[in-house]
Amino acid sequence: MKAVLERLTPRQRSYLAAAGIALVSIAAGYGLSTLGEDSAGTSNDAGTDAGCEEVLYWYDPMVPDQRFDEPGKSPFMDMQLVPKCAGGDAQSGGGVSIDPTLVQNLGIRTATAEFGVLEPETSVTGTLAYNGSEVAIVQPRAGGYVQRTYGHAPQDLIARGAPIVDLLIPEWGGAQNEFLAVAATGDEALIRAARERLRLLGMPDSIISLVARSGRPHTTITVSTPQSGAITSLGVRPGMTVGAGQMLAEISGYNPIWLEAAVPEALAASARVGQPVSATLTAFPGERFAGRIIAVLPSAQDASRTITVRATMPNPGLRLKPGMFAQVTLAPERREALLVPSEAVIRTGSRAIVMITRESGGYRPAEVRIGREANGRTEVLAGLAPGEKVVTSGQFLIDSEASLAGINVRPIDEAPTAAPGDETQEETEASPTYRATGTIKSITARGVTLRHGPVPALEWPAMTMTFASEGPAQLRGFKSGDRVTFTFEQRPTGPRIVSIAKASQ
Repeated sequence: MKAVLERLTPRQRSYLAAAGIALVSIAAGYGLSTLGEDSAGTSNDAGTDAGCEEVLYWYDPMVPDQRFDEPGKSPFMDMQLVPKCAGGDAQSGGGVSIDPTLVQNLGIRTATAEFGVLEPETSVTGTLAYNGSEVAIVQPRAGGYVQRTYGHAPQDLIARGAPIVDLLIPEWGGAQNEFLAVAATGDEALIRAARERLRLLGMPDSIISLVARSGRPHTTITVSTPQSGAITSLGVRPGMTVGAGQMLAEISGYNPIWLEAAVPEALAASARVGQPVSATLTAFPGERFAGRIIAVLPSAQDASRTITVRATMPNPGLRLKPGMFAQVTLAPERREALLVPSEAVIRTGSRAIVMITRESGGYRPAEVRIGREANGRTEVLAGLAPGEKVVTSGQFLIDSEASLAGINVRPIDEAPTAAPGDETQEETEASPTYRATGTIKSITARGVTLRHGPVPALEWPAMTMTFASEGPAQLRGFKSGDRVTFTFEQRPTGPRIVSIAKASQ
């Protein structure tokens, strides 16, 4: 056969390919016509044989929108028109019936809607940064002249209490002499007034005590750092004149260090405060660094259409450096949801539909409201009950037949709470409850944000997260900062407060 094909000219090969396509099309048309013939027949006699008391019209399954008043051969394909019977399942609002022998031939497969855990991992890029909540600004309380600097430079690491600069403050000299003169009088009222004046000039208590003990003025002060970190800004040099409140240095901490990840706008719902994250860095291959989200910034980047998610990570030994690049994985929120194979969902643009099997046989379209999608499965928020079977292969053909027959799509609000013969876990047993203690961070009409301790039963570490409530009345009398004990349920939609009370102090 290969030798014969090689002797053919290009034109002959194209003719042969066209003939093959035509044969495949005819075979497909015949298969679909068989579907129609098995359910209704190909002529008036066939309609009678199928039990049709009245034929509404004839149609070609390949062009179902075209209807004909008389039986005969299709003008579109080399096949007989198929009758549509009156009073059938379509007219009674039922579903589409298919001969069992054709179910296997058409490759129709089904799957059961069931509860499961959908864990869509989100992998994004991020950058390490200084901890913006641990920034100290070094300023003098009074203006003066720089007498000495200590050789520091930007990006130097510096310990808490390390000296930055020695300042000579001339105006302190006259005030300290006055204080010494008043102290010599022994009048306690005047001494207290003079001491307060020194404080108002920006003089620390340590300098005032030194003047009182030594009996002579001290006009030079050493300005030191209030915390450890890196010098991210240095604004003092030898010989300078500085004013009161002028920034001499900025000290930024990075233990814990910040991790800022760019999450695509479409995945913004996968990030929440308190959610754990992990990161890998090219500087430390084979290691994973754990952290937790502390903020989801409120604005998106115009150019990249991403939102910034900020997490903190421990940085013992200061191995992690600001500016390092990281691959970040957002650990998903574990929650149960009703799941179906993603291939079962037909998206029409305005709504989502699945084809469900009926107890009496056949199939019917049902509208559903869908949520997240991951690993080939889609979350069904409404419109489907656990245990119902959906079509995962061949559903588009069944949907076309249902549209032709005028079968109504089952609305979302008509979905049963459970499939026949099945019961959900909520109906058979009460959901387990868990107990924890925490501090209220904020309260809204729908829930409360709590900074709570570990929950060993769920393997939860201490974190800050939001719990749904039964309504405003459940949280009446509570406010931000209250220490509380509470019990909650872990429902498919997330944790929900069952009871809450103020903790005993």
